[in-house]
Amino acid sequence: MTSSTSASAAPVITSKFTDIEISESLIRRFDTSGPRYTSYPTADRFYSEFREQAYLKHLADRAALVQAPPLSVYVHLPFCQSLCYFCACNKIITQDTSRSVEYLDYLEKEMALVEPHLGSHRLTRQLHLGGGTPTFGDDAGLQRLMDMLRQRFQFSEDAEISIEIDPRTISDARLAALADMGFNRTSFGVQDFDPDVQKAVNRVQPLEMVEQALESSRKYGFGSINLDLIYGLPRQSLDSFGRTLDHVIRLRPERIALYNYAHLPQRFKAQRLIKAEELPSAEERLQIFLMATRRLLDAGYVYIGLDHFALPDDELSRAGMDGSLHRNFQGYTTRAECDMIGFGVSSIGKVGRSYSQAVRSVKAYYQSLDDGVLPIDRGYSLSDDDLLRRDIIMTLMCSMPVDFDAVAQQHGIDFRTYFADELTRLQPYAEAGLIQITDNRIAITAQGRLFVRAIGMVFDAYLGKPTTSTYSRLI
Repeated sequence: MTSSTSASAAPVITSKFTDIEISESLIRRFDTSGPRYTSYPTADRFYSEFREQAYLKHLADRAALVQAPPLSVYVHLPFCQSLCYFCACNKIITQDTSRSVEYLDYLEKEMALVEPHLGSHRLTRQLHLGGGTPTFGDDAGLQRLMDMLRQRFQFSEDAEISIEIDPRTISDARLAALADMGFNRTSFGVQDFDPDVQKAVNRVQPLEMVEQALESSRKYGFGSINLDLIYGLPRQSLDSFGRTLDHVIRLRPERIALYNYAHLPQRFKAQRLIKAEELPSAEERLQIFLMATRRLLDAGYVYIGLDHFALPDDELSRAGMDGSLHRNFQGYTTRAECDMIGFGVSSIGKVGRSYSQAVRSVKAYYQSLDDGVLPIDRGYSLSDDDLLRRDIIMTLMCSMPVDFDAVAQQHGIDFRTYFADELTRLQPYAEAGLIQITDNRIAITAQGRLFVRAIGMVFDAYLGKPTTSTYSRLI
């Protein structure tokens, strides 16, 4: 495959598995700020008028279907023992592990309020525990949580049951206990192995600790182990992150998430503890991204999309090849389209043509449940246009072709007429070789997969309208 840029362009990144060819000049041309599209419309468009009754109505509409879709469950566990300065998650820093016991009491209240509205005979195909630090409490607490969930949800035999793990909170015995509870996927927050970078973000975890956690995970049968990495952190350099990649490639996790650090101290108080002068420059950040992508591809990883890489025989890679890849609030997934039920503070749900999000504070969460009211703080009911654009954007985010006839049949529109302006605005991407537009479809090219966010933004009807969010850079 030839490069889509001139011969004078910078060297390309190539991979025998994904055939990606992308030049530095294209990145500079099309890199901008935009949403990550774990949903459309994005969460900054949710409104406060959407409360419990709206959520219950959407649950009832789905439960009444003759063939209601399967479920995906997310549980947010907000407690952490120490503060990571880069973190933008909703968390509570405390050394008091007994707080998780009270929190479980309220999770049980929330589940009891939701359960009657789910309908019967709906399989649950996915469970994810996020945080915070889901392993903050003890094994007895996690076992209680799993018992609560199994009493109310019927898990399919092939259910993906995953948990985010801070390597500093885990041991061989604990991983064995998690396996006994039914967990079969793990994701470890690594970020960077360099000791100076770890000190700068207040997350010190020796390489040996992570190595042991991965070894134990494999011993106890966990599949598709994921490592989270972040580029753009303070004191990070091309050389230092190269050494981190040496270790990561040697450890060979099945999946890697390579996130771009967004420094937004005006929104996230913890980030005010990071010294801005220690952050790599925009040019250094770009070079780190290019180097990391090149090395992961050369090491045999497949580029899934956005920040995600996987080994060729991983389920995620196979889903990308056979067209069964999906995207939701948990990122890329192999599970078919599910209704997502969220539990816990700030948890997000997706039910039919709606989104919902719980209150962010534990105090408000407890008070709502004490009053017998679901703690829904805001949400969104999608219009027909929203549903249409969501289908297109999520298809593009998974690097799948958008078939005009299929869209027309499903949504009752003439694609070229309805999206005449969008097709015009896509032309620069087509001319750069990032997409191919034919009479009947839009297809992402191999090199275009790095730009799916920018391409999806063309179909976003809300961009340019007032928002409280500051979007991160695409790369």
